Amino acid sequence: MLTNVLRISSDNSELDIDVVYDFLHKHAAWSKGIGRETVERAIERSLCFGGYLGQRQVAFARVVTDMATFAYLCDVFVLPEFQTRGYAHALLDHIFGSDLLKGLRRIVLVTSNAHGVYKRHGFTNISHPERYMELYRPNIYSA
Repeated sequence: MLTNVLRISSDNSELDIDVVYDFLHKHAAWSKGIGRETVERAIERSLCFGGYLGQRQVAFARVVTDMATFAYLCDVFVLPEFQTRGYAHALLDHIFGSDLLKGLRRIVLVTSNAHGVYKRHGFTNISHPERYMELYRPNIYSA
């Protein structure tokens, strides 16, 4: 039975890896083609949050962090059939309210189309983009 209340957990043992892998591998523009082993390794080495309606996982976010000064928020999604119900905001509110992430000096993310979602949570454009660099390998999952 589904409820409308999103339960959020950072217990990786609760994650439905099939749901996370399927979405990231098939549907997420940023990770299409990613291998299951890569997804599993990323989950093992990150702070992850699953969003659940009843027993069904409908949302996910991953945070790469030292839990002291810096975090990178990534792989945030709500399954398409559950979008526009406020679940992304509930997930982000939970993440940023987490004791593990309070006091971080910088949290960054990359998004191509959800700027409005993140602005509501305090994100802005990078203050000094000239200081940032990247090693970008867009075809790494197909290699």
